[in-house]
Amino acid sequence: MDEAGELIQQPEADAQSPIVPAEPLPPIQSRFLFVDVAALRAKQLRRGARIRFDSEPGVPAPHKPERVAMEEVRKGLVSYDLPEFKPKAVHE
Repeated sequence: MDEAGELIQQPEADAQSPIVPAEPLPPIQSRFLFVDVAALRAKQLRRGARIRFDSEPGVPAPHKPERVAMEEVRKGLVSYDLPEFKPKAVHE
């Protein structure tokens, strides 16, 4: 994860609890990165991961894992790592 947020662990009694950032991450500016992060999170949700937010009263929660994942990423509840950029060496 980048410097944007610190992770907090859930109590050990509930071993399957998700690791959630201590504070929401800044919004993702790149729509391509947003899609990649949401797709990976949707895959986790389809495999049985728990949803990281409560639906607001009076507003129905999305049912499809893809929509839930996009909402989690939009709210900054999904942490991610970016590999370091290494410029290509120029051969002369």
